[in-house]
Amino acid sequence: MRIAYGTDDPTDSTAALRVHLQEAGHEVVTVADGIDWPDAGRAVAEAVVAGRADAGIVWCWTGTGVVMAATKVDGARAALCVDPETARGARRWNDANVLGLSLRLTTAALAAEIADAFLGSSVDPGEQRLIDRLS
Repeated sequence: MRIAYGTDDPTDSTAALRVHLQEAGHEVVTVADGIDWPDAGRAVAEAVVAGRADAGIVWCWTGTGVVMAATKVDGARAALCVDPETARGARRWNDANVLGLSLRLTTAALAAEIADAFLGSSVDPGEQRLIDRLS
């Protein structure tokens, strides 16, 4: 899978997750690294919506700002996830295509679990009529 990746503040955790994703066989395309959070969220979402990536992962201190910025991009469905089950649900029931992570709350190990859950989940076809209502 090709992943658009971004953060407003590069840290050991953001670097570790990038390596984890690459080792899992994903192609990680860094589209934002150390830029303001509104720009990081938008850049990742734009890459996903334009088809340059299959999914996106974006970080900021709380995760909230980058998710808010990403959801401003038409076609982006960003979800702030702090645990693997929320990440699975965001994909399964909401067809989220951008994962938001909190630098403050998320260790490298937890980020890997959350990202694996997000990227390893697919949409429940029974939810499509509800997902379509987001448009």
